[in-house]
Amino acid sequence: MKTGLTILAVVVALAGVVVASVWAPDRSVASLQARWAPAPSQFITLDGAAVHYRDEGPRDDPRPLLLLHGSAASLHTWEGWTAALRGERRVIRLDLPGFGLTGPFPDGAGSLTRTLGVIEALLDTLGASQVVVAGNSLGGLYAWQLAVRSPTRVSGLVLVDPAGYPSQATSVPVGFRVAALPGMRYVASQVLPRSVIESSVKNVYGDPSKVTPELVDRYYELTLREGNRRAFTQRPRTGSGSTANRGGGLDTLQIATIRAPTLILWGDLDRLIPPSNAARFARDIPGSRVVRFPTLGHVPHEEDPAQTLAPVLAFLVTLPR
Repeated sequence: MKTGLTILAVVVALAGVVVASVWAPDRSVASLQARWAPAPSQFITLDGAAVHYRDEGPRDDPRPLLLLHGSAASLHTWEGWTAALRGERRVIRLDLPGFGLTGPFPDGAGSLTRTLGVIEALLDTLGASQVVVAGNSLGGLYAWQLAVRSPTRVSGLVLVDPAGYPSQATSVPVGFRVAALPGMRYVASQVLPRSVIESSVKNVYGDPSKVTPELVDRYYELTLREGNRRAFTQRPRTGSGSTANRGGGLDTLQIATIRAPTLILWGDLDRLIPPSNAARFARDIPGSRVVRFPTLGHVPHEEDPAQTLAPVLAFLVTLPR
C-alpha cells in the first residue's frame, strides 16, 4: 500500500513538472510592447481593435507599399524588405486582426470582410489613397481581395505564396494541426510548448537551419498575446487544417477580374500551398509575371529578403509613381 502511494506521488509530481514546463497562459499587450512594439510602432483603434502598425519612409511617396503578413505571423515578417525599402519608399505594415499585438476583435467576431474594412480604414487614416499591396499566404488572400474590392486603390499587386485556390497541403505545421483538433480550444489557450512553435516555423522554411532562437522567440511570444490562440482555434479551416491554405467559400472567379499589374512570387519548397498554384494565379490575372525560388519555402520574403526583394524592385520600377 505504502509503495503504491509512493509511486502515485511520484507520477503526480512528474505530471506536475511536465504541465508546468508547457504551461503558457495569455500575456497582456502591455507586457509584450517593450520588446515587440518599440518606435516606430504605433497603435490606432479601428472597428474596436487596437491595431499595431508601422508607417516608415518618405511621406511624399504617392504610392506607398502595404505589406500584409500570413497566418500566425506579424508585421515583423517584413523587416528585411522594409529595411531595404524605407530609405526611398513609404512602407506601411500592420498586425492583422487576430495576430501579433493587434489581437482579435474585442467581440470575438472576425471575418475576411471585416479585416479588409480595417485595412482600408487604416489606409484612409494615413492618407494612402493608392498603394502597391504585397501579401504572403493569408495576407496574399487579403491582398488580392483588396484589389478586387477596391481596384482604384491598388496600383500594383505582389502575391507571395498567396492563399486563394482550394488546395491540399503536403505538410502542415504541427501548431496548425493541434489547433484544428476538436476540444483543443481551452487546452491550446493555456498550454504551448515552445518546441511546437519552433517545429511549425521550421516547417514553412525551405532551409530549417535558418530558423534562429530569436525568430522562434518572436513567433512564440506574439502567439501568447491575449486572445490570439483562442481566435486561431476558431478560424474556419480546410481539410489540411490550415487557415493559410483555405479556399472553401471563396469566389476565386474574382481573381480573373484583377487588372492591377501583378507580380507572383513562390518558394518551390512550399509544402503548405503548392507551387503549382502560381500558374493558376498567372493564368487568371492578365499580364502577371511569376518568379519562383528553388530553395525557399512558404515564407520566402522572410527566409531570404534580399533574393525575394530583387524582382520586386524591378517590378516597382515599371509602375507609375
